[in-house]
Amino acid sequence: QAKECNGVKVPIDTSKPNPNEVEFDNLYLDMNGIIHPCTHPEDKPAPKNEDEMMVAIFEYIDRIFNINRRDCPDAKSDPSFPAPRAKMNQQRSRRFRASKEGMEAAEEKQKIRQEILAKGGFLPPEEVKERFDSNCITPGTEFMDNLAKCLRYYIADRLNSDPGWKNLTVILSDASAPGEGEHKIMDYIRRQRAQPNHDPNTHHCLCGADADLIMLGLATHEPNFTIIREEFKPNKPKPCALCNQMGHEVKDCQGLPREKQGKHDQFADTPPISEQEFIFIRLCVLREYLERELTMASLPFTFDFERSVDDWVFMCFFVGNDFLPHLPSLEIREGAIDRLVNIYKNVVHKTGGYLTESGFVNLQRVQMIMLAVGEVEDSIFKKRKDDDDNFKRRQKEKRKRLKRDQPSFIPGGQFSPQALGNRSSPQAICNPRQAAFEMRMHERQNSTTSASPNTSLTPDGSPSLGGGIKRKSEDSDSEPEPEDNIRLWETGWKQRYYKNKFDVDASDEKFRRKVVQSYVEGLCWVLRYYYQGCASWNWYYPFHYAPFASDFEGIADMPSDFEKGSKPFKPLEQLMGVFPAASGNFLPPTWRKLMTDPESSIIDFYPEDFAIDLNGKKYAWQGVALLPFVDERRLRAALEEVYPDLTPEESRRNSLGGDVLFVGKHHPLCDFIVEQYKTKNTEAVDIPPELCHGIQGKLTLNDNAVLPDQVVESPVPMLRDLTQNSAVSISFKDPQFAEDFVFKATVLPGAKKPAPVLKPGDWEKTNNDGRPWRPQLGFNRDRKPVHLDQSAFRTLGHTMPRDRGMPGMYPNAVPLGAYGSPYARPLMGGQQQIPKLLSNLRPQESWRGPTPLFQQTPQRTAGAAPLLAWNRVLQSPNQFQPAQYQGLGPMGYPQRPEDRMDRGRQV
Repeated sequence: QAKECNGVKVPIDTSKPNPNEVEFDNLYLDMNGIIHPCTHPEDKPAPKNEDEMMVAIFEYIDRIFNINRRDCPDAKSDPSFPAPRAKMNQQRSRRFRASKEGMEAAEEKQKIRQEILAKGGFLPPEEVKERFDSNCITPGTEFMDNLAKCLRYYIADRLNSDPGWKNLTVILSDASAPGEGEHKIMDYIRRQRAQPNHDPNTHHCLCGADADLIMLGLATHEPNFTIIREEFKPNKPKPCALCNQMGHEVKDCQGLPREKQGKHDQFADTPPISEQEFIFIRLCVLREYLERELTMASLPFTFDFERSVDDWVFMCFFVGNDFLPHLPSLEIREGAIDRLVNIYKNVVHKTGGYLTESGFVNLQRVQMIMLAVGEVEDSIFKKRKDDDDNFKRRQKEKRKRLKRDQPSFIPGGQFSPQALGNRSSPQAICNPRQAAFEMRMHERQNSTTSASPNTSLTPDGSPSLGGGIKRKSEDSDSEPEPEDNIRLWETGWKQRYYKNKFDVDASDEKFRRKVVQSYVEGLCWVLRYYYQGCASWNWYYPFHYAPFASDFEGIADMPSDFEKGSKPFKPLEQLMGVFPAASGNFLPPTWRKLMTDPESSIIDFYPEDFAIDLNGKKYAWQGVALLPFVDERRLRAALEEVYPDLTPEESRRNSLGGDVLFVGKHHPLCDFIVEQYKTKNTEAVDIPPELCHGIQGKLTLNDNAVLPDQVVESPVPMLRDLTQNSAVSISFKDPQFAEDFVFKATVLPGAKKPAPVLKPGDWEKTNNDGRPWRPQLGFNRDRKPVHLDQSAFRTLGHTMPRDRGMPGMYPNAVPLGAYGSPYARPLMGGQQQIPKLLSNLRPQESWRGPTPLFQQTPQRTAGAAPLLAWNRVLQSPNQFQPAQYQGLGPMGYPQRPEDRMDRGRQV
């Protein structure tokens, strides 16, 4: 992370070696996982407008790049969408839910506010601000169009100002290019792997938070694949939306005035400020676990670990994904994946081979797995009921125990109990007699108001003589349980399921087979999507619920082919397919009218309210939104009448685009691209792989290109134009293959298997000597952390700031004085802080060159030339040899010189 010295942030020199002891070659950014966290960040205030949000996105990308810093010859950025029809159904459900929940939350908040004020409570004035509609993060909106312009500006700025970007090839695939972001990235990797000069030892790093990125990374069969994502920290404290105080939610707000915390109220409702931390997920380590888990002996066919990984990815689809609902008998939290693996290992001896091959499914073998799951479905449902009853019983006993042990009276105000380790120093007690009197009066008032538990009260608050109210039962504080009409644990569950969910009898074999066939088509479509690309843009699963595993009889002869030559929706067409009427302001006026006009031919696609089936779950967000499916033919027919109303700008936003490649003036490919513009060559030309790290594809001139010596206008008013631009951009297209070409799901020849990371103790469930599990810091698990002696802690006590929220060299550390440390004492008058405390722990020369435009005035400085994947191939014609690096770490990763000298002193 960037450090601050005397209030000045020291820029990070991204041309230096990677501090994580591994050099990545390709960095991929799934922008969907970057945009959404920037709209509602947890560690700082949300952006007030679109300009601030764009700057926040720039800063987020910078942080990702700094963590992965140095050699990323190919940094590919992919905002999602337009997506296949199968994904649009999920997007539609999410957007309708978001609109419904937003309106309900606003109504509930206003209702509680009025109740509190009516009782004489205190609430700060209601802040009038426009609610940010996250539905605008969809292709075709002005927001996404502005984001694409901002990303082009951001890339040009970095190529001009940051030495770490000196030799990068940046490919931007914005929201106008069809496809989901992560799948566009996977398609790029597949097509580059199929090239004869691809380096099989390329180090990939993908940034994104979706769990399916793990499956997609495994599906590439690349030996060096790492995922970087935000570390999830649950139950972060958030202030109440009504009174802005910590410690309670809106529904529990009582409108009490805020109490003074600290001598100057400096600790009032201010949670500790900490930067969002990131974690690496190394798929090579996951592969080690899977290899131990999936290895089987005495098979009637040759064991192939890569094929078994593909089968494992396929079986994970049964527990649910973005395109299919999960089977009723398989829940991840109940160990469904482990159950599937055990059944797979028992049945695979009878199947005669693997379930999948390069993205194609053998349905006859899948049927054997599914029927084996069907045999235990009844016992799964009964065990689920038993576990649920046992959990409720334990919760009930816990509530009783807490109620029994709860103190009858807890003092408030200056006498209120304080949590151990509170950063605020104890306050001096003032006017204790008055405080004690107020507490007595408050307690007396509560006892009078509560009266007798069996006595009803009149409107004026006095006890009523005309009858009582029934005493509540012991467990009355438990939340009401949703009614379950299916009762899967009782006999007749299949009949009740089909009658309630599909409104048909379970005896209707024709309908059940139709549901099963659609689900089997979905399994084949999803696997093909993961391994070969989108098999059909039009296919989708036409039901809200999944069949039972025991229904998968006779699926071996079901067809699994898909319509060829299908086309994706255009951006504005997708908006009409996924938006509720409440988000119609993002659409042209005449298109918006189709959502709200009662005479519209497609008004039934946009219900104002809809049911949510909890489907055995407890919370609404876990339920199934029962929305009508969009009929594509009816939608297109209605849109034909309003297409002429589009303005030229709206027509441009509604067109499908492509990828754009950017390089800086120091890049070997720069002169080649500039020459294409000088000669005005309108034909597509092949990228010379020797000039672009081995990347292959086609280049064509771009109408809105970034060109050297031409001003790059800033799309954000708070950022200035790039008047001295030296970067260049050009349209890029991945290598093309025949429609029936099959990308082989296998490890490429010449790929070197990473050194094993796991140790014998890692296979044990009770490892780590009984201590809580802690994540590994860095990629070298043998690195020993530094240990500070008592004198060093005394130095820290002098140097670290005590006030919450103030920046320092160790902002995430707990102040030593908080726990009464004998080594912490306040600074004496005139005592100087030590600005370079323990700087020898990780020596790093601060870069004196330019910083980003939205941080500091840029100056042009050349950085160190990085070692690129293509250069490694040129150095070794046969295969990549890690020994070319000077000094290797224990895991074969290159080390910096100071790492080899001072390894033991690094933190």
